[in-house]
Amino acid sequence: MSLLLKNVNRLNINEEMEACQVLIEHRTIKKIDSSIEIEAEQVIDCKNNVLLPGFIDVHIHLREPGGEHKETIKTGTQAAARGGFTTVCAMPNTNPVPDQPEKVQQLLDKIKDDAVVRVLPYASITKELAGEELTSIREIAKINQVFAFTDDGVGIQTADFMLRAMKEAAACGKPIVAHCEDNSIVYEGVVHKGEVSQRLDLPGIPSISESVQIARDVLLAEATGCHYHVCHVSTKESVRVIRDAKKAGIHVTAEVTPHHLLLNESVITEDDANYKMNPPLRSTDDQEALLEGLLDGTIDFIATDHAPHSEAEKALGIQDAPFGIVGLETAFSLLYTYLVKNGKVTFNQLVDWLTVVPATVFHLPYGKLAEGEIADVTLVDLTKESKIDKDTFYSKGKNTPFHNWEVIGSPVLTISEGKIVYGEGFHHE
Repeated sequence: MSLLLKNVNRLNINEEMEACQVLIEHRTIKKIDSSIEIEAEQVIDCKNNVLLPGFIDVHIHLREPGGEHKETIKTGTQAAARGGFTTVCAMPNTNPVPDQPEKVQQLLDKIKDDAVVRVLPYASITKELAGEELTSIREIAKINQVFAFTDDGVGIQTADFMLRAMKEAAACGKPIVAHCEDNSIVYEGVVHKGEVSQRLDLPGIPSISESVQIARDVLLAEATGCHYHVCHVSTKESVRVIRDAKKAGIHVTAEVTPHHLLLNESVITEDDANYKMNPPLRSTDDQEALLEGLLDGTIDFIATDHAPHSEAEKALGIQDAPFGIVGLETAFSLLYTYLVKNGKVTFNQLVDWLTVVPATVFHLPYGKLAEGEIADVTLVDLTKESKIDKDTFYSKGKNTPFHNWEVIGSPVLTISEGKIVYGEGFHHE
């Protein structure tokens, strides 16, 4: 099948728009030129909107199998497509846990049947995510689609387990991806230990619970040569530890979420569990350090940590509700509106953090808008003004703190491997 995208704008390195046409054939970007004279099977007038590489999110929760009341592979990837994402990496906190080759293959079969965009699954570091016995990392790593190994949702609590996991992962060239949290000093907290925990009389999660585990792990990564990736960095101390580790030549990378960039603990004014996530929203100083770390390369890119829950679960209040918020359908609009339009980052920087940088960090053959590349592309309307409305989400999860936020700029067309997976108001000739 051939698909011609007409009246396209693309962004150059000088933040200038260049008019072009894009020909897609058989999953591949065949040609990009100012004018393409060909009789394509399908032609779309892109109305001078901006074509970008398809976004990549290395940290999402699809909940299936076992948590289909929160999300499914189908609904989660539909949400991804609407948000402009063409590659997502699914965390292993499911039931059953993908901790054996057979379970991973079962998950891959389900993904093949139901996914709207590309899904790369994680496998767990420990069996049942229990932190008591390592999985057969080398055997699971033989399955090419396995993205990396993680026990996301819980930190690996002992140095011995993490050391052995890193040795195994390094031996087969796979990263260890870590949710960093020392349970011995979390104290069953539900919000950041600081102003908000005192004001709402809630147990707090101290910043040190994150940074102390990162400090341990970067030394283990140095000793093993393992690629160590830190999930959802949230504190200034963590940024400092990662910065120092990179300066020392340790193979450590890191991500930050949109909500930690855009929010801090001060927004929690009442018992609303849509503001409950792990790691929690931290102080203003932490928030500022995260953006600084992203800008100077200490933090490599942005990932949503899309974590859907049912409305009934979130209605339990901050103390008892599960951690997590959704993010796939709001990430680009929020980041473009409140970082790019506000002059805090450039448009090129934002695009890179959502595309080529995560692809490069994890050696993925995606994230580029160029001839010969896989046809994963996202068309964005940078003039479209709207309000975020959780009731319109494709995701089953409506748990967002950004409901009714005004935004400008939204994905309007998403193409995954040459196939239109999301389209809004476009005429196909």
